Amino acid sequence: MSYSGRIIDIHTHVQPATVIADRRPFVETEPDFKTLYENPKYTLSSSRDVLKHMEQCGVEASVILGFAWRDPKLLAMHNDMILADCRKQHPGLYGFTCIYPFAPGRGAADEAERCLDAGASGIGEVGLYDRDLDTEYIDAMEPVMKAALEREKPVMMHVNEPIGHNYSGKAPMTISGIYNFVKAYPDNRIILAHWGGGLFFFHSLKKEAKQLLKNVWYDSAASPYLYDKTIWKTAVDIIGPERILLGTDFPLLSIDRYIKELDASGLGREELEMICCRNAEGLLNLD
Repeated sequence: MSYSGRIIDIHTHVQPATVIADRRPFVETEPDFKTLYENPKYTLSSSRDVLKHMEQCGVEASVILGFAWRDPKLLAMHNDMILADCRKQHPGLYGFTCIYPFAPGRGAADEAERCLDAGASGIGEVGLYDRDLDTEYIDAMEPVMKAALEREKPVMMHVNEPIGHNYSGKAPMTISGIYNFVKAYPDNRIILAHWGGGLFFFHSLKKEAKQLLKNVWYDSAASPYLYDKTIWKTAVDIIGPERILLGTDFPLLSIDRYIKELDASGLGREELEMICCRNAEGLLNLD
């Protein structure tokens, strides 16, 4: 069987034209950006690139994500670009607003509130690449999580597996750090990117975890680079298909790589439709 149904890509990245044209100044001033994109071989994409990918691969809608810039002016400019692209370019684009958790004062919360009230569909991908989701990080996110909860918007967090090979952007995270973050905000709708760093395996625990993780979704971003294709069936067996979101991490990978794996996963049509479209549709409150 080859899946040919509706597709919503929950995880794509776009950059401003100035960054795409010359990344070097931003590599020099933004340590998190340097960690991910110092190598010029790593592709940067625009909203137009996402739309082209959608047209070529039959993707109905995509969530476009910015970057957690430490420079507040650059962060606001990037968020404004995403909001504008969603308004003018295509009804299939849905933008999340990004924030830098350690912005001075209420900087992160103010930016989150400004963009959510201007039409952003969620917050994320919130990612810092030099630390775990420790107590300081969890506390810094409190006003941002409050803003999202009040507006009933999801928050996407960058998390990654704590073991295995190293790669650009792999943060020194722990399962307990990821779990404690969710535990601090159990009422928020949280998307844990990259299969939640493996947190979904712990839904099998008999006590606490199942209930605590009830508002958590897991996306598949970068999955073909991180896991073998058995991850899809394994995840469905543990958490069911209703908490899994198809995300490509575009431009890192095309949707075709994921559909190929899903076709070989042994999952049924109903399960594939939930993963590829219906879960994201419900989470984003799309008609």
